[in-house]
Amino acid sequence: MSEQIFHLPDVGEGLTEAEIVQWRVAPGDTVEVNDVLVEIETAKSLVELPSPFSGTVGELLAPEGETVTVGAPIITIGGAAADAETPAPAQPEPAAASDDGGAVLVGYGTGAGATSRRKRPAERAETVRASVGVVAKPPVRKLARDLGVTLAEVTPTGPAGEVTRDDVVRHAEQASVFRNIATPTAPAEREQTIPVSAAPVPAPPVGEREEAIPVKGVRKATASGMVRSAYTAPHVSVWTDVDATRTMELVKRLKASPDFADIKVSPLLIMARAVIWAVRRTPLIGAAWIDKEDGSAEIRVRNYVNLGIAAATPRGLLVPNIKDAQDLNLRELAKALEKLTLTAREGKTTPADQQGGTITITNIGVFGMDAGTPIINPGESGIVAMGTIRQKPWVVDGEVRPRFVTTVSGSFDHRVIDGDGMSRFIADVASILEEPALLLD
Repeated sequence: MSEQIFHLPDVGEGLTEAEIVQWRVAPGDTVEVNDVLVEIETAKSLVELPSPFSGTVGELLAPEGETVTVGAPIITIGGAAADAETPAPAQPEPAAASDDGGAVLVGYGTGAGATSRRKRPAERAETVRASVGVVAKPPVRKLARDLGVTLAEVTPTGPAGEVTRDDVVRHAEQASVFRNIATPTAPAEREQTIPVSAAPVPAPPVGEREEAIPVKGVRKATASGMVRSAYTAPHVSVWTDVDATRTMELVKRLKASPDFADIKVSPLLIMARAVIWAVRRTPLIGAAWIDKEDGSAEIRVRNYVNLGIAAATPRGLLVPNIKDAQDLNLRELAKALEKLTLTAREGKTTPADQQGGTITITNIGVFGMDAGTPIINPGESGIVAMGTIRQKPWVVDGEVRPRFVTTVSGSFDHRVIDGDGMSRFIADVASILEEPALLLD
């Protein structure tokens, strides 16, 4: 029994640093083995770190918001007794629930050596209510922070009076209606007079007229990957307008179908199916350029589709992918898309979910954009952008009629794909959006 120092462990992602997001304990708290100490954010995931010791929290050695390197000391625990099992490096996954309701990070063991009784769920809820006033699980609190929701303002509907994920999402959706029409407050200082003199005038300090946003975590990883992709792969972009009226009709029918009653259906589902179908006809779209150690290179054709979906989340841009999407039927693909979107929104996307992608879809239409020239996700050779779908005048059989029109655009690695291949691929995607019945082929 002595004071122990807990060092930031290697969470198994090949990364060297992580940000301290939120401490779950304070000096003087009593902790047991596997009690969650802190939530950290790496470049790819949020991870809850459990304690390998039982004892009393001494000092928090790293403040929230600070980025620390792997192996650096982050907390001391006094009178600490280590778990009977030696903690193994944590895996790059969110904490999983243990049988007794506590959080166990994969690789740390289950804390079988701890002898003190865990609190029952009702007792833990009462403790949380007494200390913070609002009962909510850690993932729900994280979601609330990401969506800018104050938990105290949310009406709880959970069976024990706790705030649920649906409560937070519902509150955020209601608030967004008013937030979108609000007029930002004008700065108090409208103009600034800068004297003319021979001496250089110092720039105003950050905080007066500018805001400094640290580049770290997902944003840092995204920036590095995008720069590497943009200056390594020669990008070429192509696009075409599409009459997506029949796609919209199919989406409407699917929404009314009992087979899809419990699944969210959108035009993105048909777009995803179209991309999978088109890749099969032009396999180089899903290939990868591989630079070898001897200075040579090869094009690796992948006969499967790990379909990436670019997701704008509060943590930054994430690109999780659906593994072996070519093997899924339409309902299975819809469920996979829904799960992917929900997981990304809740901040639970794991590094494994983002690895091994073969082609990516970015749905810029949700932002009201018609087309774009997206940057290819590193390790892939193509990315497709789906623009907004809106009614426009369109010539049908010699007559101008109102039709639902969208633009399909894409960027491709010209080292891997020639102009005819990328043009054929985009044309194939467009043909499915124009006539989804071709999916039955």
